[in-house]
Amino acid sequence: MTPMHEFWVSSGHLLLDRSPAGLLVTDDFLRAFLARPELLPPPEACDAERALHAALLADPHARLSPEGIADPDAAENWAFFLALRDRLIAAPTLEAAYRDLVANADFHTPRTILDHFVHAIMRNALHGSDDAAMVRAAELFFREQCVSWHNEQLLLADAEIVEEHEHERSHVPLMSFLAPPVAAELAVLAPENLDEYWGRSDAFDMVLNLGGPLNGRVAIGRAIAVFVRHMLGFDIAVEALPQVDEPNFEWFVGLDAEATRIGNAMWRGEADPSAHHLLALFRITPEKSAPILADMQGKPIYLLLAADAQGRVRMKPQNLLFGLPLREVS
Repeated sequence: MTPMHEFWVSSGHLLLDRSPAGLLVTDDFLRAFLARPELLPPPEACDAERALHAALLADPHARLSPEGIADPDAAENWAFFLALRDRLIAAPTLEAAYRDLVANADFHTPRTILDHFVHAIMRNALHGSDDAAMVRAAELFFREQCVSWHNEQLLLADAEIVEEHEHERSHVPLMSFLAPPVAAELAVLAPENLDEYWGRSDAFDMVLNLGGPLNGRVAIGRAIAVFVRHMLGFDIAVEALPQVDEPNFEWFVGLDAEATRIGNAMWRGEADPSAHHLLALFRITPEKSAPILADMQGKPIYLLLAADAQGRVRMKPQNLLFGLPLREVS
């Protein structure tokens, strides 16, 4: 048997317990939050903050409060963490906690925290996969991407990696003007280097070609299908389309803010000068047993992915949870 690939160790999945229902939050997973810079007491921290941090390291479930912490910003961070901790403990799985957090507009969870949870959730959903193209495509679910054209290829590279390279270029002005896009200098995922991905997965430094032999759009579609199966419990077929080939644009889900804006214009039948920002268009077909609204049975459902005016892609996977035409299941 082919051994399973290890990947995305930075997701923290090794600190969580896996179950058929999803990921189970552990004390070690909660302790990992205490090492974040927002919570790690600085040298000037007061005794109350140090005591709270030490007590939670000893027992992440301890019923404590940030009362007495002198720094108001630190007290606010601790109050948020304790409320988040309570939600994670109360939820049956990390998947259920994530769904609750994105559904609750009153609880303002920072995007970095949601991305961290999606990172772990997608790692769980992809456990055992040997499809490197799909796993690379799934990075869109929790890491911002930069779009660039090079040699007639549409490339997606990790935004953080691009920014690091651009910072290095800034010290050599001529390079800033004459060098090709950063994505062109990174390794583009291709049939001949697929196996390299597993050893580099936590570097997030391999580029996804939206066309080419691996067809990144198709790989994104496969990742979407995995996420829907894992989070909603039913299968969908995802077809990458060159354009909307049917006049009925009755239901769509924008996978990011720009795609939602473009989709709304398309739904109204309006010409949108930013339509060229659209990177991928998918048509999905749910399995027959999926809880689709009666009046959408058999009708096309579209998914749109776009870049913003700065060439950034910031996917919102929660739109797949709450944007599909699903009836309530008791």
